[in-house]
Order: sequence, then structure tokens, then C-alpha cells
Amino acid sequence: MSAQEFHPSVNELTPTQIVRELDRYVIGQQDAKKSVAIALRNRWRRQQVSDTLREEIMPNNIILIGPTGVGKTEIARLLAKLAQAPFIKVEASKFTEVGYVGRDVESMIRDLTELAVVMVKSEKAKAVQEKAQQLAEERILDILIPPLRNPHTDAAKAPDDEDLNEKTRDRFRDKIKSGDMDERIIEVDVPADQFPAMQVFGPMNLDEIGINLQDVFGGMMPKKMKTRKLPVGEARKLLALEEAQKLIDQDAAVKEAIRRVENSGIVFLDEVDKIVGNRGHTGGPDVSREGVQRDLLPIVEGSTVTTKYGMVKTDHVLFIASGAFHISKPSDLIPELQGRFPIRVELKSLTEDDFVKILTQPQNALIKQYVALLQTDGVDVEFSDDAIRAVARIATQVNEEVENIGARRLHTIMTSLLENILFEAPEQHTQMKIVIDAAVVEQRLNSIVKNKDLSRYIL
Repeated sequence: MSAQEFHPSVNELTPTQIVRELDRYVIGQQDAKKSVAIALRNRWRRQQVSDTLREEIMPNNIILIGPTGVGKTEIARLLAKLAQAPFIKVEASKFTEVGYVGRDVESMIRDLTELAVVMVKSEKAKAVQEKAQQLAEERILDILIPPLRNPHTDAAKAPDDEDLNEKTRDRFRDKIKSGDMDERIIEVDVPADQFPAMQVFGPMNLDEIGINLQDVFGGMMPKKMKTRKLPVGEARKLLALEEAQKLIDQDAAVKEAIRRVENSGIVFLDEVDKIVGNRGHTGGPDVSREGVQRDLLPIVEGSTVTTKYGMVKTDHVLFIASGAFHISKPSDLIPELQGRFPIRVELKSLTEDDFVKILTQPQNALIKQYVALLQTDGVDVEFSDDAIRAVARIATQVNEEVENIGARRLHTIMTSLLENILFEAPEQHTQMKIVIDAAVVEQRLNSIVKNKDLSRYIL
């Protein structure tokens, strides 16, 4: 298998370039960026070694340690985007030990596989989009101007009728392509779902193993169709999707999806500190927490999970765990699980200077977002440098005095700061400009910040 077949972009990205891409969206946290960049590059490197050794090279799973809102989830999400890999974020606290009511740990691999199948089918649908569009247009044309078949006319006139029919179809075909007929209503036969997904409650249910009645009986019965009245424009999109699915080799798509999960899948386990039980404590929820860790161990070590698409091996899935670890620490995890996360990176709490950068530098910076939102109502908002510094200072202060939620604090502060403008902007019927400086920030937020009880609920 070539690198090009594995990931089109990863072979072009060195760890330095990966970090540079992450820098465009995440401020600071260079140690964490460096670790995930190496982990991503190692996935490509593994594909270049000989087949015998390749299977022995295990991924270096990572634990990101740090308070909420410092960039842990964003780093993992961007990493998956760069790798063009199946990626899923799950909260470890949502899992329960086998035998308890709730989700079992294997469900994250089933969800990851489902996501990969959708991803691959979407890619393959794009490749056949043009052909599918043509087939959809022909189906609509057949509805509008059916082709003449065995016309019950005088034999001498039949060729003329067929010629006229074809010319009419050509005209309508051009109208359909150009969109001139998009508003015309037609009747279209589309597949109807015969069986709804059925959930069976208990320690193991059909939903958990990814099976529903459509999967079980769908291949044994003919597809039921239903007639819908739709505008041509909407019908064209619907039929194009249907035709694309027919053109795709479904079995090949599933095989490709499973291969991607097994070789490049990334699972981001958030709140892993929440499944750490108190050492020496017996009874209560902590028993279940340690049970979740023991259930998680074979998945991280490498096992085979049953999905509705077939068996999926987890030996080379990359696991990135994260947690604040305020009360517990990574060494409180069961030893076997600790050993499966050899790389540990501590993310630093964000400073006032970091907040200034977060507000302005990333491509999706918060100030850029609010400026763009208000421009849709004809309001130009401009933030002075001292206003941005004041917002950063207040965010730092509230995090220290109330609870440290990192950069998420900026969202609440910006919403409170701009609340009146966001409310009144649609009523402005002329283009207007608003300059926000430090004085405006202080006037709007100081009274809330000084009142600790108020800031606890509002900021």
C-alpha cells in the first residue's frame, strides 16, 4: 500500500508543518502540538516499513492533561482534519461497566466505523457526481416527456412521431440542465423506509451492536417506494443522491472504511479523569469506574469489535485521552491502562496575553466571528487594542476568582459585552459603525465582575 493510497496529504506534512497548521487555530500549547504532530507523522511512517514489521508498530497513545478550555479538544479535532482520518470524540464518563445500564466502551468503535463509512461513501459519491446528475436529469425527463415506445400509430408516421418526441425531449433536457424548470412540481417515486430502527433495552441491545430491522430484513424484501410531489430542483438533488448510491460499489466502500478505521482512526477520549476511582474505596460508583477502565483496556491494547459492517481491529487506532485531573492524577488509572498511554503532555493554563492572542490571531478568532455576525445587520463593530486587553484581563480575573474554564470564558464575556448591540442591531435601518474601547468594556462589565455572586452566574 502506498502512502498516496493511505493519506493524500499526510506524506506532505512534516511535524513542523503540522504544528504550523495547528498554530493557525490554537494559541500556545507547543508541547502538546509537538507530541500529536509526531504521532500523526508516525502513522504515515508505519505505512512505509515492510509488511512484517508494520503490524508490530503500535501507535503511541497520548494523555493530554490540563484544565478545561485550554485547547485539548481543538488540537485533537484539527489533527484528525489534517490526517483526513475517521475521528470521534467521546466522553469517558458516559460509559458504564458491562452489566450496568448505559453505553459500553465498544460502542465508540462502532460509531467510528459508521462515521468512516459515511466519509468514504461521500468521497465516492463526489467521484460519480457528474454521472449521477445526468441519470437524475434523465429520470426527470422521462417523467415530464416519456419516450415513445411501440406507438400505436400508422407505421409510416411512427418515425416522425419519434423524431418529434426526441426533439421535444432535447429541449426539455436543456431546460432541466439550465434550471429553468426548477420550480415545476412533478411526482417522483422514492424509497420508503420499511422498518424503523428498534431499540431493545437490556445489558446488550440491537442498537448497541449497530443492528436494526432494516439491516436484518432489508435484503430479503423488495424496496417499498412512495410517491412524492416535489419541485424539479429538489427532485434532481434527491434523485442524484439515489443514483450516486447505485453507482458506488457498496462492498468496496465498506472495506475501505474499515481499513481507514483500523489504520488511521483516531478516538479522542475526553474526561478520562472521571473514570478514575478512589483507591481503597469499595462500593458505590467507583467500582463501576474501575470496571470501565478494565473494559477500555482491551480496546486500547488491540482487540476485534463486532460492527454491523463486519469485524474491526483496534490494534492501530490512535487513542488520545484528555482530562483536567484536578482531584486525581494519571497514575491513579489502573497500571495496565497507564502503560497503554506512554506519552503524557501537560497543557498550561492560559494567561492574559494568551487571551489577547485568542481573541485576534486565529482564523476563527472570536472577535472576527462577532464582527462578521453584526455585519449581516449592517453594523460595523471595531475593537480598540485596549478594549481587547480589557476583555482578556477580565477573563483572566474571573477564571481565577470563580472557576477556571479557560478560553470558554471569553465566549460568555463577549456575549455579555455585546448583548445590547446584538439585540438592537436588526432595528437599525442604516449602516452604522460602533467603536468599542476599554471604557465601554469597563462600563459594561465592571459591575458584574465586582459582584462575585453575579459574576458566578453571568460570567
